[in-house]
Amino acid sequence: MIGLGFRRDFSEELIRGDRLKADFIEFAPENWMGVGGYWGRIVKEAIEKFPVHAHGLSLSVGSPGELDYDFLAKLKTFLDDFGVQVFSEHLSFAKAANAHVYDLLPIPFREDAVKHVAKRIRQVQDFLERRIAIENVSYYTPVAAEMDEATFIRSVVEEADCDLLLDVNNVYVNAFNHGYDAKEFISRIPLERVVYIHMAGHEQIQPDLIIDTHGQPIIDPVYELFDWTVQRIKPVPVLLERDFNYDDLDQIQDELINLKNITKKHWEVEYAEA
Repeated sequence: MIGLGFRRDFSEELIRGDRLKADFIEFAPENWMGVGGYWGRIVKEAIEKFPVHAHGLSLSVGSPGELDYDFLAKLKTFLDDFGVQVFSEHLSFAKAANAHVYDLLPIPFREDAVKHVAKRIRQVQDFLERRIAIENVSYYTPVAAEMDEATFIRSVVEEADCDLLLDVNNVYVNAFNHGYDAKEFISRIPLERVVYIHMAGHEQIQPDLIIDTHGQPIIDPVYELFDWTVQRIKPVPVLLERDFNYDDLDQIQDELINLKNITKKHWEVEYAEA
């Protein structure tokens, strides 16, 4: 299944299925909680047509403070009301001392951070009464690292007993920016826990710096890394992230087709034979 993030800019085309053909949709809960009126009707129509996943922006599992249980209660209602099949969040923090920074900041790759984050994820799962998938994030500088990123991710998901959202573009961006091998990195994270994949575009702004934008087409090396990756995991939903630059819907549809063709090449043949 290949999906697309639900955006107001192309909601009608997505629901009609004429120019954009997706197998499922993804919502950012913070953008749609309690929505009513015209957009409430559009959302109702969308969730009646498509399977729904959700990808959170502000849970901030890496924050030092207490979890926001008022927010979690609203989130639980949203996930239940929307029939969300997979809920995912970022392995990062986005607030401290109740101040939101509106960015996804890296967590120090340290053993004490593993314990702290894993405990918070377990608390979230217990409150929501569902497993959550944690996403590997793009970052531009490590912070007080005492272990490598792959070890950190494996340690967190195993300690928390949660699932993993594998963002292939984030791996490519980090590998480029920090000088490591993307395939070797993927081979070291717990692929058996991957329940969801994100794919997106990025922008190279300097010879040695890529920024994860979600606003550009996927480049061939990221498609190649995706092709290599899907041969090593079981079939899971794959989402195309596009957060702006919506003018060329045909180009976005082409990306959806490319992703579907890659997954069909490996998953349908292998699992049909099995």
